[in-house]
Amino acid sequence: MSHEQILRLDPLIHAPIRLAVLSLLIDVEEADFVFIRDAVGTSDGNLSTHLGKLEENGYISIRKTFVGKRPRTRCSLTNKGRKHFRNYLEELEQIVLDQKGTT
Repeated sequence: MSHEQILRLDPLIHAPIRLAVLSLLIDVEEADFVFIRDAVGTSDGNLSTHLGKLEENGYISIRKTFVGKRPRTRCSLTNKGRKHFRNYLEELEQIVLDQKGTT
């Protein structure tokens, strides 16, 4: 394993909360904010910050609606986000394979 391999990992995805969010979204059409928050185990504010970074970079889209008078936030992975997440996983897998080859 070389340090270049580690440095190639997408830093936007590599943060634990964002990695967890993308791991959830890769398998669903969209997910509710509350579901994501509870699954990831973080606070509303922390999740909002991470979702904002993912949205700013085009990795996810956020749709806000109202059910009655209650706000509802839904998130989905964009094509760009799906591509970058898959690339991240491939790079991480290569690091693991390279490491296994040296032991």
